[in-house]
Amino acid sequence: MGGMGIVWLLVFAAIAIAGPVQDPPSLTLLAALGVFQFMEPRIQAFQSARGMQVAVGIKILLCYLLIGYTGALNSSYYLILLLPVVGAATTMGAWGTVAVTTLAMLSFLSFLFFLPWEDLSRFVFDWKELFLRAVFLPVVGLSTYQLAEANRLEARKSQETAKELARANEELVKAEAAVRRSERLAALGQLTAGLAHELRNPLGTIRVSAEMLKKVSADDGGIGREMTEYITSEVDRANSLVTRFLEFARPLPLKPAVTDVHEVIDRAVTQYDRSADRPDVSVYKNYDPALRPVSLDGEWMERVFYNLLRNAAEASPAGSSITVKTRPVEGFVEIAVIDRGSGITAEHRESIFNPFFTTKPSGVGLGLAIVSKIIDEHGGRILVESEPGQGSVFRVLLPV
Repeated sequence: MGGMGIVWLLVFAAIAIAGPVQDPPSLTLLAALGVFQFMEPRIQAFQSARGMQVAVGIKILLCYLLIGYTGALNSSYYLILLLPVVGAATTMGAWGTVAVTTLAMLSFLSFLFFLPWEDLSRFVFDWKELFLRAVFLPVVGLSTYQLAEANRLEARKSQETAKELARANEELVKAEAAVRRSERLAALGQLTAGLAHELRNPLGTIRVSAEMLKKVSADDGGIGREMTEYITSEVDRANSLVTRFLEFARPLPLKPAVTDVHEVIDRAVTQYDRSADRPDVSVYKNYDPALRPVSLDGEWMERVFYNLLRNAAEASPAGSSITVKTRPVEGFVEIAVIDRGSGITAEHRESIFNPFFTTKPSGVGLGLAIVSKIIDEHGGRILVESEPGQGSVFRVLLPV
């Protein structure tokens, strides 16, 4: 912008030097036009739609005064009216260009009214030349508008293309992350399945041995019985963990049916309310009554919602609340579980759905991994939004 301003000043200086009229008034008007052309893009008030109109009006006024002072209809400066016409064509719409061009033509032809009509033959000008000068303004204005509009159209196309490329790149990044995660889960699933099967046999043997030891040591004063009960309890816990490993590793036996999502959520909320060790956190429902039924496995999705409710409650302070909200979203049904808890840090947000990742001291890290797998098996998605100290929103999207 700075370089073009200097060029404009040099152009007007050349016009002043080479112009046919060198008196102070004409040079003053030329200088005023040059300075205004230089300052216009630097004045913020002239950048709005109304400001552009004012700027064009000022240019037409200065051009009109310059032409009128230097010969009116016979002035060599008549082409200076192209300055506001081209400016309007490049910054205003079609109607703005037509209005400014018409105003420029009328301002030039208005000098006819200053001539004595009874003796027009004394004035030296060619009527055809006068007509061509007047018509030349709309020719240049409309041509400039067409070129400017074509450039604007290409710019809009380029912006749309850039946005599409950005969206495609974002989707590609997400797809690559999903593929990498699927590969990790597949490898981990195979390892987990093999390890779980290998562990079940020795665990069964340990439990049977503990039961036999419990019977043998029934009369030894209680220490042996206490130890065998401890062994049995830990074996049962290990068996439960192995079962969860296998649930994560093997394909899910889905039995989809067209189901009301709200009924599934209600069952999950009831299960949560009946939990003996549940945190002191209430659940509020915000259902969209227009939500359409969805094809899903009710038992598996009930487990999804229960786990999300449980995690949200454990992350929330006592006495607070969780909100379950449903709504249709572009071909999907969205179920959002919203808490006001501690939130999730940015470095953990990308890992919470990975198996064996947990921040809980006694957690295993399979809950959200299994939740993610169940939703994937349904052809859906799970998204999370969270800020530390502000709570979290887990969004489940199921295809309609």
